[in-house]
Amino acid sequence: MIVLDTDVISELMRRNPAPSMVARLGEVPAAEQCTTSVTIGELAYGARKVGRPELYERALVLLRQTRVLSFDREAAEAYGRIRSDLERRGMRLADPDLRIAATAVVHRATVITGNVRHFARVEGLSVEDWLRA
Repeated sequence: MIVLDTDVISELMRRNPAPSMVARLGEVPAAEQCTTSVTIGELAYGARKVGRPELYERALVLLRQTRVLSFDREAAEAYGRIRSDLERRGMRLADPDLRIAATAVVHRATVITGNVRHFARVEGLSVEDWLRA
């Protein structure tokens, strides 16, 4: 299973998304593609922040067939473990990314992102960059 991060979904919303990323996504069965409730929140916030709420509506259309994984109790517990581990190692990760990572860890999913450098800090998390591949 793959979890599409916010930057990947934003790329898909462009007029001309990266052909290599679109091709790779086409190789993954729709049932194996998902995103997180945190990403939905980031998309809603970002569209409103730039004064273009229609961008969020476009994202929802794009994601209408995509399963959305919730930040639930199990993910919250993983979040606590991951955040504690990162802080103990002197590393930080933005809270939304921590929540996305925790959700992916719980579901044993690979995060697809252009932000590999940050997500790679999370031990046990599978991460791939399809934006720059």
